[in-house]
This record gives sequence, C-alpha cells and structure tokens, in this order.
Amino acid sequence: MNTIIKVQDKTYTIDLSKPLDISITLKASKENANAWYIGEPKIAPVVIGDWVASVDEGATVNFNNIEFNPHAHGTHTECVGHITKKFHSINKCLKRFMFVAEVITVAPELKAGDYVISKEQLRFLIRNKELEALVIRTMPNTKDKKSRQYSNTNWPYLTEEAAIYIRECGVKHLLIDLPSVDKEKDDGKLLAHKAFWDVDGTMRTNATITEFIYVPNKVLDGTYILNLQIAPFKNDATPSKPILYKVE
Repeated sequence: MNTIIKVQDKTYTIDLSKPLDISITLKASKENANAWYIGEPKIAPVVIGDWVASVDEGATVNFNNIEFNPHAHGTHTECVGHITKKFHSINKCLKRFMFVAEVITVAPELKAGDYVISKEQLRFLIRNKELEALVIRTMPNTKDKKSRQYSNTNWPYLTEEAAIYIRECGVKHLLIDLPSVDKEKDDGKLLAHKAFWDVDGTMRTNATITEFIYVPNKVLDGTYILNLQIAPFKNDATPSKPILYKVE
C-alpha cells in the first residue's frame, strides 16, 4: 500500500500499512515507565454513590477517570512552555505533524561520572542535513526501557553543546528514549532544553522535544517519515504517539 507524500517540498514513498510505533504504552501499573519521584498512573471507574462505572460491576458502560503526569509517565511531547514563565501550549506550538526524520543510535560516553551524548558523537552520526526531526536511540537498547523506574538513577543526557549542534542542524523536533534531555539533578539549569529552544536568543516556539520513546532494535538507523501524533491538551506537554514510516 505504497503512498506518495510531499514533505518539506520533496516527495517520498512510504507504506502506510507498515507503521513503526515508537511510543510507550501508558498503563495503570507499577510496571509503567516512570520518573520524577511520583507514583504510577491511575485508571479507575467513576463512582457516584452506589453506581460504579464498570460493565464488570453492572454498569452498561466503562467510564474511567485517568490520572497521570505527561512528563513522568511515558511518551510525551513538550513545547518551550515547559520552561518559560509565559504560558505556551503544545497544542498551539505544534502545527504540522509529518516530518523527515533521521534515526540514530548512540552509546553515551562516560565523562566526569555521568553518561552523556556529546556534540562530537552527533557530528559523526547525523548524516541527513535536510531533516526536521531527529530520533535518538541510546545504547544499550533493551525492552525494559518500557517499564524502567528512572527516579534517582542519573540517566544519560545531552550536553549543552550537543543540544546547540542539534538546533544548528535545523532540527525542530527532537525525540529521545530518556525521561529528559537534561541531567536528572542539575539544580534547575536545564541546559539542553534551553539550548535547543534557544530561550536566550530567538526563542523557537515551533520546536518540540519528545521524551520517553522506545525505538525497537528492528528499526534501523536511517531516514524515515515521522508522524508526530499528539493529544490536543492545552498544556506545555501532552501524551504523544510518534509513528515512523520507512522511506521506500
């Protein structure tokens, strides 16, 4: 089912019947991927008096409340409003949803006690200079990323120079398989976030960061078409479902 689409003024052939989902499913379980020192998501039927909104409990419908944090509980896409005093909504900042993307795989380097993704590594790995989106898969890449508890683990992160390089490459949409592009405990510096969005220069309100993805090993490095699907939340971040399509 090959389809020809036009992205960034170029035509690409993709097979819409072969989506490559790189999101992590959100579930009400302690096995849900988690970060930032809070509990697991909660999904439970509405209870009004004696009425429980569950077919299993005798209701005619299932009618659940869902409690979660988009930054802590799985794949999410955020805008510059995540770190600014002025409110910016992801639902307004992300106006297009199809992009040329490059998938790269990187083994973070040990420097000064931390594992980091450096500018030098990215200069070697990023080959496509016409991409709008960059998908970073870190090594080792095991399935336990989909249920890992990241709080107090000092996960790998992007150096400030790496984030600047990504911005200077023209990348507007950065996707990574970690809870944050920044160090877990950095005294609020948020160097990679600020550098990518250029908050001290020409702020990039049309740029996004998607964190907590999982790129299966079957997805090879290279060029893809990315469909960045988001829920229409009026918030700095929203749960998202990025889908890759191999370029035929």
